Amino acid sequence: MKISQKGLYALQALMMLARRYNQGAIRIRDIAYEEDLPEKFLELILLELKNARIVESARGAKGGYQLRRSPAEIRLSEIIRLIDGPLAPFGDADQLRSLINRDAEHRALYQVFLDVRDAAAKILEHTSLADIVGGPGSESRGRKRKKKSEEASVLPMVVHGGPRGKDA
Repeated sequence: MKISQKGLYALQALMMLARRYNQGAIRIRDIAYEEDLPEKFLELILLELKNARIVESARGAKGGYQLRRSPAEIRLSEIIRLIDGPLAPFGDADQLRSLINRDAEHRALYQVFLDVRDAAAKILEHTSLADIVGGPGSESRGRKRKKKSEEASVLPMVVHGGPRGKDA
Protein backbone atom coordinates (compact mmCIF):
# COMPACT_ATOMS: atom_id res chain seq x y z
CA MET A 1 0.00 0.00 0.00
CA LYS A 2 1.24 3.45 -0.82
CA ILE A 3 0.12 6.45 1.15
CA SER A 4 0.72 9.73 -0.66
CA GLN A 5 2.23 12.83 0.89
CA LYS A 6 -1.27 14.30 0.76
CA GLY A 7 -2.55 11.31 2.74
CA LEU A 8 0.18 11.73 5.36
CA TYR A 9 -0.56 15.44 5.68
CA ALA A 10 -4.27 14.69 6.11
CA LEU A 11 -3.54 12.14 8.83
CA GLN A 12 -1.16 14.52 10.62
CA ALA A 13 -3.67 17.38 10.54
CA LEU A 14 -6.47 15.12 11.77
CA MET A 15 -4.27 13.81 14.58
CA MET A 16 -3.65 17.39 15.70
CA LEU A 17 -7.39 18.12 15.60
CA ALA A 18 -8.03 14.89 17.54
CA ARG A 19 -5.56 15.92 20.25
CA ARG A 20 -7.49 19.20 20.59
CA TYR A 21 -10.96 17.70 20.26
CA ASN A 22 -13.63 19.76 22.08
CA GLN A 23 -11.30 22.77 22.36
CA GLY A 24 -12.95 24.71 19.55
CA ALA A 25 -11.90 25.45 15.99
CA ILE A 26 -8.19 25.61 15.15
CA ARG A 27 -6.91 28.01 12.49
CA ILE A 28 -5.27 26.52 9.39
CA ARG A 29 -2.17 28.59 10.12
CA ASP A 30 -1.87 27.01 13.59
CA ILE A 31 -2.36 23.47 12.27
CA ALA A 32 0.23 24.06 9.55
CA TYR A 33 2.73 25.54 12.01
CA GLU A 34 2.32 22.89 14.71
CA GLU A 35 2.48 19.98 12.27
CA ASP A 36 5.07 21.59 9.94
CA LEU A 37 2.77 21.33 6.90
CA PRO A 38 2.50 23.64 3.87
CA GLU A 39 -0.42 25.98 4.60
CA LYS A 40 -1.79 26.28 1.05
CA PHE A 41 -1.75 22.51 0.50
CA LEU A 42 -3.36 22.02 3.91
CA GLU A 43 -6.21 24.34 2.89
CA LEU A 44 -7.05 22.03 -0.02
CA ILE A 45 -6.82 18.92 2.16
CA LEU A 46 -9.09 20.39 4.84
CA LEU A 47 -11.62 21.42 2.22
CA GLU A 48 -11.70 17.84 0.95
CA LEU A 49 -12.11 16.55 4.53
CA LYS A 50 -14.89 19.09 5.08
CA ASN A 51 -16.73 17.96 1.94
CA ALA A 52 -16.46 14.38 3.23
CA ARG A 53 -17.97 15.54 6.56
CA ILE A 54 -14.94 14.54 8.62
CA VAL A 55 -14.18 18.11 9.73
CA GLU A 56 -16.25 21.26 9.95
CA SER A 57 -15.24 24.87 9.68
CA ALA A 58 -16.12 27.94 11.67
CA ARG A 59 -15.80 31.49 10.36
CA GLY A 60 -14.72 34.61 12.12
CA ALA A 61 -11.99 35.62 14.54
CA LYS A 62 -12.29 32.32 16.42
CA GLY A 63 -12.72 30.37 13.20
CA GLY A 64 -10.86 27.42 11.84
CA TYR A 65 -11.41 23.68 11.64
CA GLN A 66 -12.44 21.01 14.12
CA LEU A 67 -13.45 17.37 13.94
CA ARG A 68 -17.11 16.84 13.12
CA ARG A 69 -17.20 13.54 15.06
CA SER A 70 -15.36 12.11 18.02
CA PRO A 71 -11.81 10.89 17.26
CA ALA A 72 -12.94 7.42 18.37
CA GLU A 73 -15.49 7.39 15.51
CA ILE A 74 -13.06 8.31 12.72
CA ARG A 75 -11.24 5.29 11.30
CA LEU A 76 -7.91 5.49 9.48
CA SER A 77 -9.42 3.45 6.64
CA GLU A 78 -12.00 6.20 6.02
CA ILE A 79 -9.31 8.86 5.73
CA ILE A 80 -6.96 6.84 3.53
CA ARG A 81 -9.75 5.74 1.19
CA LEU A 82 -10.88 9.36 0.84
CA ILE A 83 -7.46 10.79 0.08
CA ASP A 84 -5.62 7.91 -1.61
CA GLY A 85 -8.32 5.53 -2.82
CA PRO A 86 -8.55 1.78 -2.17
CA LEU A 87 -6.53 0.29 0.67
CA ALA A 88 -5.42 -2.71 -1.36
CA PRO A 89 -1.95 -2.78 -2.88
CA PHE A 90 -3.12 -5.44 -5.35
CA GLY A 91 -6.55 -4.17 -6.43
CA ASP A 92 -9.88 -4.16 -4.72
CA ALA A 93 -11.35 -7.20 -2.97
CA ASP A 94 -14.02 -7.86 -5.61
CA GLN A 95 -11.42 -7.81 -8.38
CA LEU A 96 -9.25 -10.29 -6.46
CA ARG A 97 -12.21 -12.60 -5.73
CA SER A 98 -13.05 -12.58 -9.43
CA LEU A 99 -9.48 -13.56 -10.31
CA ILE A 100 -9.56 -16.35 -7.71
CA ASN A 101 -12.76 -17.73 -9.23
CA ARG A 102 -11.72 -17.63 -12.88
CA ASP A 103 -7.95 -18.25 -12.89
CA ALA A 104 -7.44 -21.69 -11.32
CA GLU A 105 -3.74 -21.83 -12.22
CA HIS A 106 -2.96 -18.69 -10.17
CA ARG A 107 -5.72 -18.99 -7.56
CA ALA A 108 -3.30 -19.50 -4.63
CA LEU A 109 -1.34 -16.37 -5.54
CA TYR A 110 -4.46 -14.21 -5.75
CA GLN A 111 -5.67 -15.66 -2.45
CA VAL A 112 -2.44 -14.51 -0.77
CA PHE A 113 -2.97 -11.03 -2.22
CA LEU A 114 -6.55 -11.03 -0.93
CA ASP A 115 -5.36 -12.13 2.53
CA VAL A 116 -2.80 -9.27 2.60
CA ARG A 117 -5.47 -6.80 1.50
CA ASP A 118 -7.90 -8.07 4.13
CA ALA A 119 -5.30 -7.91 6.92
CA ALA A 120 -4.30 -4.32 6.04
CA ALA A 121 -7.94 -3.25 5.74
CA LYS A 122 -8.83 -4.89 9.06
CA ILE A 123 -6.08 -3.03 10.90
CA LEU A 124 -6.99 0.33 9.35
CA GLU A 125 -10.73 -0.22 9.86
CA HIS A 126 -10.21 -1.05 13.52
CA THR A 127 -7.85 1.84 14.27
CA SER A 128 -9.35 5.23 15.07
CA LEU A 129 -7.79 8.65 15.44
CA ALA A 130 -8.28 8.27 19.20
CA ASP A 131 -6.18 5.09 19.13
CA ILE A 132 -3.19 6.79 17.54
CA VAL A 133 -3.28 10.02 19.55
CA GLY A 134 -3.88 8.37 22.89
CA GLY A 135 -7.37 9.74 23.36
CA PRO A 136 -10.07 8.38 25.65
CA GLY A 137 -10.62 4.67 25.16
CA SER A 138 -7.38 4.13 23.27
CA GLU A 139 -4.78 1.55 24.17
CA SER A 140 -1.89 3.99 23.69
CA ARG A 141 -3.14 6.50 26.26
CA GLY A 142 -0.22 6.05 28.66
CA ARG A 143 2.46 6.57 26.03
CA LYS A 144 4.40 9.80 25.98
CA ARG A 145 4.32 11.65 22.64
CA LYS A 146 7.72 12.06 21.06
CA LYS A 147 8.97 15.38 19.77
CA LYS A 148 9.02 15.73 15.99
CA SER A 149 12.81 15.41 15.95
CA GLU A 150 12.59 12.07 17.82
CA GLU A 151 9.88 10.51 15.65
CA ALA A 152 10.77 7.80 13.18
CA SER A 153 10.33 8.47 9.49
CA VAL A 154 7.25 7.01 7.83
CA LEU A 155 8.14 4.51 5.14
CA PRO A 156 5.07 3.62 3.09
CA MET A 157 4.88 0.17 1.55
CA VAL A 158 5.17 0.39 -2.22
CA VAL A 159 4.52 -2.49 -4.57
CA HIS A 160 6.45 -2.22 -7.80
CA GLY A 161 5.35 -4.14 -10.86
CA GLY A 162 6.75 -4.96 -14.23
CA PRO A 163 9.07 -7.57 -15.68
CA ARG A 164 12.31 -8.33 -13.93
CA GLY A 165 15.55 -9.21 -15.59
CA LYS A 166 17.27 -12.49 -14.80
CA ASP A 167 19.93 -10.63 -12.81
CA ALA A 168 17.34 -8.93 -10.59
